[in-house]
Amino acid sequence: MDYLTLFYVAGAAFLFAGAVKGLAGIGMPTAAIALMTLVLDPRTAIALVLFPMLGSNAWQVLRAGQLWRTVRRYRVFAVVLFVGVASTVFATQDTGDRALLAILGAVILFFVVMSWRGLVPPLAAKYDRHAQIGFGVLAGVVGGMTAGWGAPIAMYLATKQVDKDEFVRATGFLIFVGSLPLCVTYIQLGFMTGPLAGVSIAMLIPTLIGFTLGEKVRNRLSGTGFRTAILVVFAVMGINLIRRAIWYV
Repeated sequence: MDYLTLFYVAGAAFLFAGAVKGLAGIGMPTAAIALMTLVLDPRTAIALVLFPMLGSNAWQVLRAGQLWRTVRRYRVFAVVLFVGVASTVFATQDTGDRALLAILGAVILFFVVMSWRGLVPPLAAKYDRHAQIGFGVLAGVVGGMTAGWGAPIAMYLATKQVDKDEFVRATGFLIFVGSLPLCVTYIQLGFMTGPLAGVSIAMLIPTLIGFTLGEKVRNRLSGTGFRTAILVVFAVMGINLIRRAIWYV
């Protein structure tokens, strides 16, 4: 595929994925990768999502406000996630991810069913540090292989029963932190080339346009409407991951 065609394909994917991100606060990398892997290989799709992921989450967390409170509250999760992503990318650089895609898809759908039926149990504050470590490890491993760490982060936040503004602040911060080692390791391993980096940086524009549109819709949603939007996004993500695992090439 020539770079002009790549630019148009990626632009359409990131406009849609940015809207998903603006609406739900998460799901941008998975949505973009899901669309791009219809015509691109997974490594190329993940490489293209790196700079839009960094930019959109930095934009999200800055616009959400209360940055330092967010950093203090989720610092344990962030450190574990950072180390987990970096370690996983190096450990699995030659490993296929078909089985993990299937497992991740099943976990996401399980999360959707549990959440929709109100079965995700609340977490006592005294167990929060342990939960941050456990979910941080899971998000690091999943994110290092697939850049799809949204489900473990959302599961953790669901146990805390946060409101939609706190959800947006926390996901923006944690995904930004996880994106840093993923970007650095992809460059070091040669998965991110100069031309791909240029296209990836350019994709910040359609991503932020889509994000702004999705954000306008989110601001009009009630807490229940926001929760429903989150679960719909994850249901689609889970089904798509299982589809990719079954028909993975």
